[in-house]
Amino acid sequence: MKHCIKSITSTACLLVLLFSFNPATAATTPQIETLFNWAENTFPDLFPDHQITQTVDPWAFRFYPATGIYAGVKNDEVFVLGGPWGTENPTFIDTLPSLLAQIQGSGGNGSVPACSDTATIPEGMVITQSGNVVNITTNGQCLVVSNPGNTNFCEPPAPSQPTGISILSTNTVSSFQTTGITLNLPPNLPNPLDAFAQNTSTCIINAQEALTSQVVNSNICLDITNQLSQLSGFPGVTISPPVTITTVTSSTNQRVADCFATSAAFITDIFSGESWVNVNGSFVPASSVGSGF
Repeated sequence: MKHCIKSITSTACLLVLLFSFNPATAATTPQIETLFNWAENTFPDLFPDHQITQTVDPWAFRFYPATGIYAGVKNDEVFVLGGPWGTENPTFIDTLPSLLAQIQGSGGNGSVPACSDTATIPEGMVITQSGNVVNITTNGQCLVVSNPGNTNFCEPPAPSQPTGISILSTNTVSSFQTTGITLNLPPNLPNPLDAFAQNTSTCIINAQEALTSQVVNSNICLDITNQLSQLSGFPGVTISPPVTITTVTSSTNQRVADCFATSAAFITDIFSGESWVNVNGSFVPASSVGSGF
């Protein structure tokens, strides 16, 4: 953040200097989470080890025990205390909107420990993490993406060595809406939009322990006009661009003994990179499916 993002220290300093203690609770936001996550990723020497955002009105803050630094946001102003900035008074860095503009201008989206790479997510999508909960949102915008069928925007990071842990992740769709398309297809023709509305499950082999209790919530809107434009004029299909899909989903994890003993639609070993697809109850290598066996 500006020079190297200055930093925030001791519990006593936090209470006395930062907070004019108030029992009401301040609110953290996706924008605040993005800023703190980006700081952890960009300046790990100052903000080491992912910390959970805490709130005490009017502050949202994170404390880094390893460096004795606090990073806090108050009324859209960003401050740090401790470390190279001393413990007498919090140091003002910049306004939250200004820092977010700098982050977005540099292509950053905030480091999310649960996701292996957030740098490649669609522009306009925000991914944040608080504790074991990951939130994905497009903030009411409908984003154009090249592959709308791939909605796993938070791939888990690969472990440095096999863990022997298998995690079944079940994705539940609580809301599904479309605009710009009307389908009156014959009974023998599948609805191409059904895949977005179905609850699905995947299983991960050699997952990291942190995945066991992870929850991923998403509220996203995708613009699939380009992908469905070829259906224009097809009997039973009426398209009035833009064609959008909005889904609200929640993914929950549970540890299992053997991924191949589950009914998951897809299995992946995130250490070896191997993957399998459930075809009529049997798991076959994904590469075989792609090549037609």
